[in-house]
Amino acid sequence: MLRLGRLSVDPPLLLAPMAGLGDRDFRLIVRRLGGVGLVATEFISSRELVDGHPRIRARMHFCNQERPLAIQIYGAAAATMAEAARRVEAAGADVCDLNMGCPAAPLRRGRSGAALMGDLRRAEKILAAVRRTIRLPLTVKFRLGLDDRRRNFLELGRICEAQGVDAVVLHARTAEQGLRGEPQWSEIARLKEVLRIPVIGNGDVRTPDDALRMFHTTGCDGVMVGRGALRNPWIFRQIAARLANQEIPPPALAERRELILRHFRTVIAREPPQIALHKLRTFTGWYSRGLPEGVRLRRQIQSQGDAESLLRAVARFLDQIEIDKAA
Repeated sequence: MLRLGRLSVDPPLLLAPMAGLGDRDFRLIVRRLGGVGLVATEFISSRELVDGHPRIRARMHFCNQERPLAIQIYGAAAATMAEAARRVEAAGADVCDLNMGCPAAPLRRGRSGAALMGDLRRAEKILAAVRRTIRLPLTVKFRLGLDDRRRNFLELGRICEAQGVDAVVLHARTAEQGLRGEPQWSEIARLKEVLRIPVIGNGDVRTPDDALRMFHTTGCDGVMVGRGALRNPWIFRQIAARLANQEIPPPALAERRELILRHFRTVIAREPPQIALHKLRTFTGWYSRGLPEGVRLRRQIQSQGDAESLLRAVARFLDQIEIDKAA
């Protein structure tokens, strides 16, 4: 079990914040499949949250079935971040998470996200202001540093601990790497050695074996999964079983088909047409990995001009797999 202040996260498995992907529909899918201890929203601009931007209200929306849930915010101004954190608490979130590791250029140009690893004084002011403002469990997600020459994750971790942060998440790559190259899990172990607060590991956990290996080799208190859950939404259930010395079979094709089509119908019902089409294309790219002829499906959907046509194409593809399997 992982403790974040007064909150117990059991099992100690977390769904990462993912821009454009970790919306309520996907969070509910992961919750219903089981095994996840904490889910997180897409990251949210503190400035837009404080200004009351309509798009942010939609991203903040969650339901009780998702709990416990973290809302992640980012920004560069301590006062704005503190006010945004107050609103996160008022919205009823279980955890407030601060993004100090996103390498995306727009965030770094705005001196937020991973840019804060290049300005630890600013990062410390933000942490102090947020901690003074909220009683909610507070976590911070960051990377090894801006690049290999500026690895300061140990220093930022110590600052977080000194400012009353309840746990930190380390993505074991630099901001310069983005999602490229091998994550250096050994650095998660180093951070764990110097901090008393919980350390959560993140970076290329694609299978249950990866998660168990991260726990074993780093001594981390929890494991966060991002892209691995997009490839395989059942991964948390599978990891939790392994942690309990149990084994569960991979989902049958019929179960995968039902999940994919139900998810896509929900997206079509909730989203405007162009957003729905974009989301279906993106999720098809993830869901089709590991399926027979998955590459062919990913090529085929590029010619679909609307979400309903794409849904029908995916349904036909999955039906054909079942026919071929039964032949």
